[in-house]
Amino acid sequence: MPHLPGRRRLLQAAPALLATAALAPPALTSPALAQPGWPNRPLRIIVPFAPGGPIDQNARIVAQPLSEALGQPVVVENRTGANGVVAAETTLRAAADGYTLLFSVIHLSVLPSLQQNLSYDIERDFTHVTLSAYYPIILVVKPQTPIASVADLIAKAKAAPGSLSYSHSGYGGGTHLAGELFAMQAGVQLRQVPYRGSAPAMADLLGGHVDMMFSDAPTAMQPVQSGLLRPLGISTPQRSALMPELPTIAEQGLPGYGAYSWGGVSVRAGTPPEVVARLNTELVKLMHDPAVRERMLRIGAEPKPGTPAEFSAMIHGEIAKWGEVVRRANIRMGD
Repeated sequence: MPHLPGRRRLLQAAPALLATAALAPPALTSPALAQPGWPNRPLRIIVPFAPGGPIDQNARIVAQPLSEALGQPVVVENRTGANGVVAAETTLRAAADGYTLLFSVIHLSVLPSLQQNLSYDIERDFTHVTLSAYYPIILVVKPQTPIASVADLIAKAKAAPGSLSYSHSGYGGGTHLAGELFAMQAGVQLRQVPYRGSAPAMADLLGGHVDMMFSDAPTAMQPVQSGLLRPLGISTPQRSALMPELPTIAEQGLPGYGAYSWGGVSVRAGTPPEVVARLNTELVKLMHDPAVRERMLRIGAEPKPGTPAEFSAMIHGEIAKWGEVVRRANIRMGD
């Protein structure tokens, strides 16, 4: 039987072959096959606010070069409502496949302290891909006022507690919390006046109805540049590329002060790690592009891309920081 030796050799080798096969990873669980050809269809970025604002503009600036990098359309969808809750829930109803991105914002780190019955956990239910940008907050006054510095403001506020008022764009937002944090760290009482958005808050400052405003940079920059407002300080921990000559509030007697709005890209938890890594790589690369950076700076957004771990750690810190401010200032949803 001429074929018997070959058959016998095969049978003798079978245990070794089976052992080798057992050590090999199953083909179906290989990361390379988890998302074959990703992306192979359009992506969407869910934005929590209406078209035209700095968050929406930032998302659209990012969407265009991201589409070119991935070779697929990237569509921006505005899902407004409940300070970002509607957008977060929309993202969580989509599959965890990397085709639906959330443009996450500061409100999502404040809401856990303001609303006890949230339908999601911003840390547990999302994977945070990268911070996109800071939106610095600028403390501004009318140029006719005798207040010429942060020190002047603090001195006047201490001399007449509760006499100075500041406008902000709404309860629980970055401009409101910036004012509350300032008052706490300076040990002063300020009278806050809420508005439904930055535009009416700025209009009343320009009209002389309030004394000052903790304004988002996109709203403040034009009246500052035209001489209608005097900037006293910027809220970021370090000086901003938007206005590098403007001292920080921290360096003017409030060390450690830092308050700013921010935006970044998140996806639903469970998105394949290789998809998260690809998104991070492309987003970080495009936000380092000089043309993209210049477009972002023009709308008052200071690019700050980084790793998923850095963005997750930042959000964790923001939740703790603003939770303390909300508690001490007794801020309630619907105030």
